Amino acid sequence: MIEIITILTIAVALSMDTFSLSLGLGTCSLSKKKSLALSGIVGIMHFIMPCLGIIIGKNLRNFFQINSNLLLGIILIFIAGQMLYEIFVKEETTIDFSIFGMLFFAIGVSIDAFSTGLGLTAITNNIILAMLTFSITSFFFTLLGLLIGKYANKILGVYASFFGALLLIVIGISHLLK
Repeated sequence: MIEIITILTIAVALSMDTFSLSLGLGTCSLSKKKSLALSGIVGIMHFIMPCLGIIIGKNLRNFFQINSNLLLGIILIFIAGQMLYEIFVKEETTIDFSIFGMLFFAIGVSIDAFSTGLGLTAITNNIILAMLTFSITSFFFTLLGLLIGKYANKILGVYASFFGALLLIVIGISHLLK
């Protein structure tokens, strides 16, 4: 049961940056078709990226003989640091809503899922369940962010990213202490 709660917590934390960016994109008045397409691409990338992270992570652990809990703890805290940095350093970006633009956006917001995949085997042996949970959660958070973005204040995105970063820090520290 704790394993499932941990997977869900990580899925929500990984989806927070996607949610906050989607809130901003929601103000661009995307069509329902483009909103669903973007959400689907983000969901697919949140499945693929941890898979790539697992493959690379196994090779790194075998080569360097690194403790999985230590690696995961460091990675999660690093991701949280990146999220906090992005909150406080405001950079203007433009999004291209073509298929390539949406793919680029999806890869950008799923890099943290790749990093999580590096140490995912320390959390669970049920990798497919974890990746499906990441995928489905990010799909719904992206779609929800796009829909709410039409009506919400932009400051909500900052709070969502901050909360996601705090969740990753707590989980990262718990793995460092194992």
